[in-house]
Amino acid sequence: MATASAIAAQYGFFEAEVVRTRRLGPTMLRVTFGGAQLAGFASGGRDQSFSLFLPHPGQDAPVLPVEEGEGWFAAWRALDEDVRAVMRSYTVRAQRRDPDEVDVDFVLHGVDVPGAAGPAASWAAKAAPGDRVVMLGPAVEDNRSVCFRPPAGTDWVLLAADETALPAVGGILDALPPATRARVWIEVPYAQDIQDLAAGPEVEITWLVRESGATPLVEAVRAADLPGGTPYAWIAGESGSVRALRRHLVGERGTDRAAVTFSGYWRRGASEEQLRLEAASGTSSDED
Repeated sequence: MATASAIAAQYGFFEAEVVRTRRLGPTMLRVTFGGAQLAGFASGGRDQSFSLFLPHPGQDAPVLPVEEGEGWFAAWRALDEDVRAVMRSYTVRAQRRDPDEVDVDFVLHGVDVPGAAGPAASWAAKAAPGDRVVMLGPAVEDNRSVCFRPPAGTDWVLLAADETALPAVGGILDALPPATRARVWIEVPYAQDIQDLAAGPEVEITWLVRESGATPLVEAVRAADLPGGTPYAWIAGESGSVRALRRHLVGERGTDRAAVTFSGYWRRGASEEQLRLEAASGTSSDED
């Protein structure tokens, strides 16, 4: 078992700044970050997650504690919440070298309604070149924040996600070997949110558009005629839907529990701070 120090050594803090932004649709905005320190940022691809620290309005840069070792989280929590950096979890959508850049896709729910958007969406909607952030991310490619790991003997892959996990699905599809057989369901709010994702000849993608009254994600997977053989499933998005899909795959489809990777990226009525505290205290409800 890896020690806390060994795990901490897989990660580092990286200062970065906005290079450019691009609207991908009504719901999603891509922000490209750059900076000299990103030369040490080693994305593992697939569903690589990291922590993004953002400034509050009026701050030039996110405020973080001097402590950057194993005790950084407690030190961050000890700062005044109106001063300390806003922390949110995101997925690396893509990474490039020469120059060192990282793409991150932000969901912009609520930005058109005063007071409805969260701090990260509000920041992203106004992001401009030169805006400063800090990333707590991988210093090595093979790290614990890459969760998509099909076991040996997998015959095909099932991916199911809502728009919050769409960047991770994109990263996974980018990394799949060309001959991999995959069934993919992605639920998005609007037809304009559909993206042109990399897909091999054996990948079938089903887009479920809520605006058009499409079958919700859970019901769509339940009704699907799935391939035979040994599957590996990766499901992410709203916690309640994720749990329902996992129960369906394990309890009704007979999928091996060990072959289902699931993650509640958000939960109705809960902030990310609440979810992080629950996970740290062992009270998270994401597990059945």
